[in-house]
Amino acid sequence: MLRHLIMMAVTALIMSGSPILLFGSSAPSVGSMAPDFTLPSQESTSVSLKDYRGKWAVLYFYPKDFTREAHNFQRDQAQYAQKNAVVLGVSVDSADSHKKFCAKEGLNFKLLADTDHTVSSDYGSLTNLLLVKFASRHTFIIDPQGSAPGFSFIRAAAEHHVAQIAGVISNSAQHIDIAARRPAGPIRRNPCLAEQTV
Repeated sequence: MLRHLIMMAVTALIMSGSPILLFGSSAPSVGSMAPDFTLPSQESTSVSLKDYRGKWAVLYFYPKDFTREAHNFQRDQAQYAQKNAVVLGVSVDSADSHKKFCAKEGLNFKLLADTDHTVSSDYGSLTNLLLVKFASRHTFIIDPQGSAPGFSFIRAAAEHHVAQIAGVISNSAQHIDIAARRPAGPIRRNPCLAEQTV
């Protein structure tokens, strides 16, 4: 009961944009390699980011196993498969919590348990309320070479941001060969891919 009340308070604080939220480290710098990780999934198997090298990885962090965002990712799984993309959800919930959530909601993509908060922190997605820590709602798109995302969707409305991600992958995939031949240097942020907020 106490945990439920705390999570209700956390949800209210997230939605209000309260300034007392204390965030973890910053996200990976644009153009750097995305931090690799290995986390347990709802299937009790270990999943590493490097397992998906050669594919687009949609790495989304979320606060708790009750989000409708997961339903939209599930609905669009066929589209992601066509784009050579895999969806990986990350929260600080346990693998057992993920397993129950997937069974209840009919989800078949990977949900990863970051119970020690390391990966959420590495991606600048950990929020610390002193009494409780959770992953903030951030989504990163990692290219097939494993480069860190040049942009993220922060607190985007779930029904919009899943569609935006699919569009970004389609547009980026058309230019990835050109980008791979460019000299090394910082990747410029595309203004069309700016952070989306609600």
